[in-house]
Amino acid sequence: MSIKKTNTRLEKKTSKKAIPGKKVKLSRDEKYRLYLGSVQNPEADIQFINKEYKAIFGKTPKSLREDFCGTGLLACEWVQQDKTRTAFGIDLDMEPLSYGVVNHYSELTEEEQSRMKYINGNVMSAYDFKTDVVVAFNFSYYLFKKRSELLQYFTSVRKHMKKDSLFLIDMFGGTETRQELEESVKHKNHTYYWDCSSYNPLTSECMYYIHFKTHSDGIKHEKVFKYDWRMWDAQELRDIMTDAGFSKTVIYWEGVDKDGTGNGKFRSATKAENCESWVTYICALP
Repeated sequence: MSIKKTNTRLEKKTSKKAIPGKKVKLSRDEKYRLYLGSVQNPEADIQFINKEYKAIFGKTPKSLREDFCGTGLLACEWVQQDKTRTAFGIDLDMEPLSYGVVNHYSELTEEEQSRMKYINGNVMSAYDFKTDVVVAFNFSYYLFKKRSELLQYFTSVRKHMKKDSLFLIDMFGGTETRQELEESVKHKNHTYYWDCSSYNPLTSECMYYIHFKTHSDGIKHEKVFKYDWRMWDAQELRDIMTDAGFSKTVIYWEGVDKDGTGNGKFRSATKAENCESWVTYICALP
């Protein structure tokens, strides 16, 4: 829930200094509108899913399970692409789910709504459906700080997959992602801040925040979103996936443009540059 998958190197870096501002609380709709306008790119995610699923299985995926779905934007976009597609969005938090129902689900046709289901539940729970694709995007599984917890989650996902299914996660890292550093991206009506507040090198635990500055009033809204995470390494994740019963894992690394920013094109890789910041996908097959 933090960094877009294109142009992942953020624009402006500042030292850790408090910036004074008025204490004005954003409404639910305001904070998710700012978040979605800064972070998510469901079109790029779905394009990647379609491409890799077809490359592996020679057909188009029809069903999607979006874990830690938040507002469920990806799942709603999924059912709009094809009349035969179904989607399930699972999240424990009713706040983003309620925003999604009002702002995403309501924009679907009645027929599309019949193929999209929000589930206010635990991703660890047992469900009576299996899907072609399971995704855990926006790094939300980083909330599992213990290996045993993440293994339990991956094992649960594996049990809910078909023979010809894919499990996809994204992850981020780089030399600057474990430093106390605030980065910003200026948009038309607001500025987005991605703030690494703390990092413990002994446990890999970290605290991240998202702040927003609204240009209309010049107010910086501090700590709108909070992420108390563990930073997982790619090989750690692949090893845990193997222990969970997955037969194969593949890392997809993002290419770069001439200016060094991400170009949105991901290809399988076994070696990569140790750059300042990056976002990548890991794919697991049952």
